[in-house]
Amino acid sequence: MGVGHQHSPTRPGHGKGGAAPAVPITIQCMASEPLQISPQLAIPPGEIVERFVRASGAGGQNVNKVSTAVELRFDIAGSPSLPEPVRERLLAKRDRRLTAEGVLVIDAQRFRTQERNRVDARTRLAEFIAAGLSTPKRRIATKPTRGSQLRRVDTKRERSEVKRGRGRSSSHWE
Repeated sequence: MGVGHQHSPTRPGHGKGGAAPAVPITIQCMASEPLQISPQLAIPPGEIVERFVRASGAGGQNVNKVSTAVELRFDIAGSPSLPEPVRERLLAKRDRRLTAEGVLVIDAQRFRTQERNRVDARTRLAEFIAAGLSTPKRRIATKPTRGSQLRRVDTKRERSEVKRGRGRSSSHWE
């Protein structure tokens, strides 16, 4: 070994052994403040489960060492904080992030730091829930006007004439 390059097996992470296995860290939401969705609705931190895992994609050596990606889970079906109409609207959404058990899973790995990914995941959760707060407008059934019905029938008649003209004619080519 050269001068100044001494091997120190007592320092963790600096030996020649393999890297430690990737064990995702699961915690109940680190933030102690509730996630404010609207003035009337807030999600307590105990209902949000965050798991920190290694992010995929670019990131150099850092991507293999640091668990920066966040997997946020929120049980919509079992949350006591959500009003029943909001819960029903959220569960009725056909979103690929919703599991069959009614758990919303949000993966956040846009950023290189754990904190920014946490904020991103929580923001996306708040937006998802806020989208379920507004009641959809009821559709009022309407009848087509007489003029639109006549136009439709006229167009059908014209197409019928065009298609009838495409058939074989009685005269033969000779």
